[in-house]
Amino acid sequence: MDKPRALLLENIHPDAAARLAAAGFAVTRRPDASSEAQLRRLLPGVTLLGVRSRTQVTAAALAKADCLLAIGSFCVGTDNVDLDAAAARGAAIFNAPYSNTRSVAELVIGEVIMLMRRVCDRSRRLHEGVWDKSSAGSREVRGKTLGIIGYGNIGGQVGILAEALGMRVLYHDLVEKLSLGNARRCASLAELLRQSDVVTVHVDDRARNAGLIGARELAAMPAGAMIINASRGKVVDLQSLARALRRGRLSGAAVDVFPQEPAADGKGFRSPLQNAPNVILTPHVGGSTQEAQSNIAAYVSDRLNAYLSMGDTFYCVNLPQVHLPVMRDSHRLLHIHRNVPGVMSQISSILAAHGINITGQYLETNERVGYAITDIAKKYDKRVLQSLADIKETIRLRVLF
Repeated sequence: MDKPRALLLENIHPDAAARLAAAGFAVTRRPDASSEAQLRRLLPGVTLLGVRSRTQVTAAALAKADCLLAIGSFCVGTDNVDLDAAAARGAAIFNAPYSNTRSVAELVIGEVIMLMRRVCDRSRRLHEGVWDKSSAGSREVRGKTLGIIGYGNIGGQVGILAEALGMRVLYHDLVEKLSLGNARRCASLAELLRQSDVVTVHVDDRARNAGLIGARELAAMPAGAMIINASRGKVVDLQSLARALRRGRLSGAAVDVFPQEPAADGKGFRSPLQNAPNVILTPHVGGSTQEAQSNIAAYVSDRLNAYLSMGDTFYCVNLPQVHLPVMRDSHRLLHIHRNVPGVMSQISSILAAHGINITGQYLETNERVGYAITDIAKKYDKRVLQSLADIKETIRLRVLF
């Protein structure tokens, strides 16, 4: 048989290609993101797709994915992938929610210091030939208050590093979280904003977070405060932020993510924050360190291999999660189906009618999809596979030997 094909886009770290090749895939790597039209041409015959954050994996593109079993999102988020459309085709999606945590946290702490010391403005003036040795507007971070919006893996790491620098740490999260170190939870976003010298945002891409920080929230911050966004581009209203900076209401900002980001490197980027005072703009590189990309490549590739070789969906983002044992002296039947009453009963009846000896069985469901895994003895009537595939609610049936 020909090797199954893996397509890796957006210059995913070469460790991923090496791991997938070692697992038996024929790997194709492409450096750029792909448009929907390009994906529609590329996906036929592809078993595994790897993307980062710029390729939009739409339902229309997935309609051409005749062999696709899994998608690896080699980044933290999955907002560029149509999760429901992939689930409806029985394609599992895995991402790397933790692998670049340290990289983002270090960038944020570095930006806190750079903003407090106005390093970028002073560096720019030296490049222009202007010597301006002054302490005006330059402050230490020690003793200042850092407010963290979203106290997840990255937010928690940022808080730990900030405390090591002598900062007071506040945080706000909609979910109850255990405080790390001496961090203190604020009951509301407004409480956090009005007490923070620097605010850093670390929320997810849910619709409710779009426009989380607008003109009203910026006005609630103390005069001269600063804000950092290394989470999602639509969280902060950049027009309102630019006005607050140019009017001197806020004294600095660092932004790594933008509402619209170019699909490829090169000229053409525009933002209302360009040339605003004491602003650091970075091109969505919070998690782009060699260490983070290597960690992401290893983690996502291992999850993909576990799914393709064992059916394991642990940490899958769009199918029910099942952590499976290694197969021993058995076949494994993987049945992905629409989650309606009676499917498991049909599966059991079919297996019983064919006299199948079951050595292990597992089932997990979510609102839309059910995932049934059955380990059976090696000898069985092959007609059982057709019977399982013929169940009306079947999305995908796979057999692992």
